[in-house]
Amino acid sequence: MLDFEKSVVSLEKQLLDLRASAQLNDINVASIISKLQEKIDKLLKQIYNKLTPWDIVQVARLPERPKFSDYLNGFCNEFIELSGDRLFGDDRAIIGGFATIDDKKCIIIGQEKGSDTESRIEHNFGMPMPEGYRKVLRLFDLADRFNLPVINIIDTSGAYPGLESEERGQAESIARCIEKSFSIRSPIISIVIGEGGSGGAVAMATADYVLMLEYSIYAVISPEGCASILWKDDSKASVAAAIQHITAKQLFELKVIDEIIKEPLGGAHRNKSLAIESVKNAIIKYLNKAKLITITERIKNRRKKFQTMGNDYIINI
Repeated sequence: MLDFEKSVVSLEKQLLDLRASAQLNDINVASIISKLQEKIDKLLKQIYNKLTPWDIVQVARLPERPKFSDYLNGFCNEFIELSGDRLFGDDRAIIGGFATIDDKKCIIIGQEKGSDTESRIEHNFGMPMPEGYRKVLRLFDLADRFNLPVINIIDTSGAYPGLESEERGQAESIARCIEKSFSIRSPIISIVIGEGGSGGAVAMATADYVLMLEYSIYAVISPEGCASILWKDDSKASVAAAIQHITAKQLFELKVIDEIIKEPLGGAHRNKSLAIESVKNAIIKYLNKAKLITITERIKNRRKKFQTMGNDYIINI
């Protein structure tokens, strides 16, 4: 439970209890339920219209938010997973393969955090190792070879920072993903669904179109990490979040991202199926848009997008 949601959660519990009681005792309380639901919706709207950047960080990190696997199962008609990097092993923090969304064939790649203790450990809490990013490279090559669009779903606090990652070339593998993104002929659509943390996210967000869910975040460093560097005090994370420009709205205004995908009232965790449908619709929209651009224009525009990013926002110190 988030602190700013306590009043809503209390009402939601009343609503659940009322529905259960009505079903058990076979009584009609539809009007009472309707009024209580209206009250909840009104309160949610008031709360979510006033969220601070730090509040949005907490929403983006909620374990109940839909994960990559939820989106994969929700809108892919077919999915054939490809495992391993052909060099070291298979990193379960990144899942990818051939997919079909409606009638559109693509390569889909996502960072998976897991939904319970067992799956979070299996997927290393969504923090990829070098072999995960080399798996991405392998999938990029396949997309390029078969002229398939690439859909990247991003949800990571960052690439795994352990000693073994550094020994196996973490920075190099991320750099190669970015380099490859600028050269493949296929369209690339990247969507941040929760956390987009540091180079671990940028490796998969160097794309023709970068989208974010309304209450997701995208940052070069976590607010805690930023606070530790600036003030040697990670308890000032909320202050750091306020100045980092990490929310979807702020990044859209800075032209870092191309579109904000609207979330259901109260966040994606309150209506997963609606959130999944919204992401699917955004993917279809940009796949259709990408068809209208030639390969030469696509590569040129992709490079220009990142080369000129930030030119309109020069800060005088």
